[in-house]
Amino acid sequence: MPADSVNYDQIAPTYHQRYSFNRLDGIAAALRSLAHDSRAERILEVGCGTGRWLGELRPVARHVFGLDLSPGMLRQARRRDARLAVTCGQAIRLPFPAAAFDLVFCVNAFHHFPEPRAFIAETRRLLRPGGALAILGMEPRASREWYLYEYFEGAYETDLRRFPSTGMIMEWMRAAGFERAEWRVAEHIAQQLTGREVLADHFLQKHSTSQLVLLTDEAYAAGLARIEAALAAAEAEANLLIFPVDISMTMVTGCVIE
Repeated sequence: MPADSVNYDQIAPTYHQRYSFNRLDGIAAALRSLAHDSRAERILEVGCGTGRWLGELRPVARHVFGLDLSPGMLRQARRRDARLAVTCGQAIRLPFPAAAFDLVFCVNAFHHFPEPRAFIAETRRLLRPGGALAILGMEPRASREWYLYEYFEGAYETDLRRFPSTGMIMEWMRAAGFERAEWRVAEHIAQQLTGREVLADHFLQKHSTSQLVLLTDEAYAAGLARIEAALAAAEAEANLLIFPVDISMTMVTGCVIE
């Protein structure tokens, strides 16, 4: 497995817990609005994971399908809702006929695809005239104020490699024949954790985010040690240390006009 790959079969049993701490309602609203505006009756999510977004769109579309590379994640999706139509497959070899969908989207998955540009070209084949592609995910270039980046060495630099910029995604869409490529912030996560409350943050756990999953156990332990040292130093000076979380999640869309 490549160094920047995450074994989602391994973390599948606990993955869905993240939505108990942040439902990402902004992303849910953006997807529902997009489905409504494109009058989508047939929707495909690529990288559907545990089915969070499939469940969000089932009430607004006649047919909703999901695809994921991880059998473990798909098992979790079926356990949550046995009615979900999900299948295992690769993002660049989507097992569906041409012009089969009105909307194709992915959430927090695009940066995991080994050939993201090829995925965009493949989705163009699947979309009917009037259809849309939406790619939603974190933009690390606009999310620098996240305490994980400060205390866990290399996490930010790894994310810059993993996450194509919004501008690059738009260029790839245009090159694949999409029109009206545009982007906006779909979710802005902003909070401050004070003092030792950071230690109870769900997203500080090793298997809670791909940023931490990709670290070796030694690198993860070193990051925790930096946090503990910073807390001790602040407490010795009777100061309250702030741990910022400021994350922008963008939605890049492109349309099929012809």
